[in-house]
Amino acid sequence: MDITDFYETFFEEAEELLADMERHLLELDVDEPDVEQLNAIFRAAHSIKGGAGTFGFDVLQKTTHLFENLLDHTRKGELALRSDIVDTFLETKDMLSDQLDAYRNGDEPDQEAFERICRTLQQLALEEIGQDLEGGAPPSKPEPEPAATPEPSAESQAADSAADGGGRRVVALLGVADKDRELLVEELGQLGEVIEQRGDQTRYEVVLESTISDDDIEAVMCFIVDADQLEISAEAAPAASEAAPAASEEAPAPSESPTQAEPSSQSAPAATSATPPAEPQPATKAPDDKVPAKPKSKAKAKAKPGGSESTSIRVSVDKVDQIINLVGELIITQSMLDQTVSELDGPANGNLVNGMSLLQRNARDLQEAVMSIRMIPMDFVFSRFPRVVRETAGKLGKEIELVTEGESTELDKSLTERIIDPLTHLVRNSLDHGIEMPDDREAAGKPRTGKLTLSARHQGGNIIIEVIDDGAGLNRDKLLAKARENGLNVSDSMSDDEVWQLIFAPGFSTAKAVTDVSGRGVGMDVVKRNIQGMGGHVVIMSRPGEGTTIRIVLPLTLAILDGMSIKVGEEMFILPLSAVLESLQPTREELYAMAGDDVVLKVRDEYLPVVAVHEALDVAGAKTELTETIAVIVQGEGRRYALLVDDLVGQQQVVVKNLETNYRKVPGVSAATILGDGSVALILDITGLHKLSRAKKEARRPRRDADSLEAFSVNELETSS
Repeated sequence: MDITDFYETFFEEAEELLADMERHLLELDVDEPDVEQLNAIFRAAHSIKGGAGTFGFDVLQKTTHLFENLLDHTRKGELALRSDIVDTFLETKDMLSDQLDAYRNGDEPDQEAFERICRTLQQLALEEIGQDLEGGAPPSKPEPEPAATPEPSAESQAADSAADGGGRRVVALLGVADKDRELLVEELGQLGEVIEQRGDQTRYEVVLESTISDDDIEAVMCFIVDADQLEISAEAAPAASEAAPAASEEAPAPSESPTQAEPSSQSAPAATSATPPAEPQPATKAPDDKVPAKPKSKAKAKAKPGGSESTSIRVSVDKVDQIINLVGELIITQSMLDQTVSELDGPANGNLVNGMSLLQRNARDLQEAVMSIRMIPMDFVFSRFPRVVRETAGKLGKEIELVTEGESTELDKSLTERIIDPLTHLVRNSLDHGIEMPDDREAAGKPRTGKLTLSARHQGGNIIIEVIDDGAGLNRDKLLAKARENGLNVSDSMSDDEVWQLIFAPGFSTAKAVTDVSGRGVGMDVVKRNIQGMGGHVVIMSRPGEGTTIRIVLPLTLAILDGMSIKVGEEMFILPLSAVLESLQPTREELYAMAGDDVVLKVRDEYLPVVAVHEALDVAGAKTELTETIAVIVQGEGRRYALLVDDLVGQQQVVVKNLETNYRKVPGVSAATILGDGSVALILDITGLHKLSRAKKEARRPRRDADSLEAFSVNELETSS
């Protein structure tokens, strides 16, 4: 058996265990730590150690062994937690992650870093509990119960021997196929000596002689099979059965004193006395950690003797993307067939029409089901920020409470991975610039502890992610002064929304000094650019003294788009339906000329920039008379525009094809799709289209002195009385 086949499974599960470990460490109350949380952290380290030992990842095994022993002291109450100790545990978790990444990439972990973390853990153990971690956990204190208890049976003696890390036990494989069973038996052979094999596919038992504890065997095997397919129990070896009567003859009567009863404790099974323990296993001595889990596993196994099926499978993202792409092609083909059938005589082809209707419905359901595979909860993103907030607040000397809302809200996996960096910048910005120092908050009548909220929710075809702080809010005058200092073109007549957007200008920062948190003016412009690259936009709302809300609006997925088909000349284009607000036919009374050849459209007391699509994209044969066109009111980056088009064709769901990957970047266009007739339609980028239109108008204008321009003078066009 090639054990490397299981590497990736180990890496993925170890990564999940480390994420759980970090979450529990951040949630720990150092004054009154939760025992269950401490046990969960310990079990995570123990499981990783078992797998690392099996696969020969020595550095990872050594680090987790020391960490595990230290955690064992903690959960037994021998090591009192403090904030700095939790910081050390978090640092160890980071080191384990680095070591895991190194092994995953086929490299050896950093030896210097490994030695440093080992020294740190050893020093902590020596200072706090006066123990050396190299030899494992210290011996357990003598139990107060008298030794003159009823004589244990051979089975219980064997069970104790196995639990202490040595002896013979039965490993039962439940509902494992023959091919997989052979691999598992071979793997067990690497953990000890296989004495006997028996049973069938329903229940196949392997008698194993090993010095490894049950927990270590289970930790290793659970990287290969499900826990429900594994059952470990002690077997009374013949030597132990024969030794039992002899031991009972030599044992003193129950009424004798504990001191006289000592010889009874020496009559352990031969397998135990002959095999020195390789290393103590703290997990086997914690009844609250191990005992409840075993009966639960056995109960499941007995209820389903054939083995229970796993409720989930691990699938490569590439395979999922391939399926999504094929389903997209299926949708395109279905649209082509649907368009062809619509041109046929309905009554004469009733069965065909009904069949196409059923195909359309099933294709839509299939598409939604496949797309849901890529959707993962926002908890995947939010779970990273307790650590960020904790460390950043510590550097800044601030007290911060983090609140998360809408963790179950789902978003496309590709977007969740891309939103993490922008969201991290926004969170750090709120902590540094938004929330005040504790003394300043107290002086302003606020609680010393600031509140930072991360929330997510669905709204139409979008997901709304908000970063909310209860800090001092944005200072309009300070932002304008800083913008002028940086040479930006600003004026006092700018709206609050426009002033707030200044923080996204390249190189813009209001920090008084450069620190390792902020002050260089790098990051916020990248945030805006990255969010726009995901088809989203950022809105800022702020009230002085009350706080700031930064809202990110993103599409749920980039693979499928609900769009509105529009026609300009003979060309078909797609507008994202989430950006479309309304449509209307403009009249001359509603159209106004600006300085130069700019035109605005008045819609309910709001003047919207007019963008003629045919001019921006050089489409021939389009309508040029403004009052004959249709104005589609759209929104992009928090601003509204009026797009002039010839006709509205209808709404449809389209499969998004990356134009930049397959061709090149086209200004004013975000992507492309294939229509039902096989033709390619461009998906328009609202903001990019407006910028393209402005650039072309500027290029057409003759150069004039700035003094001759009447900035923002509004003149009515010819109006009919």
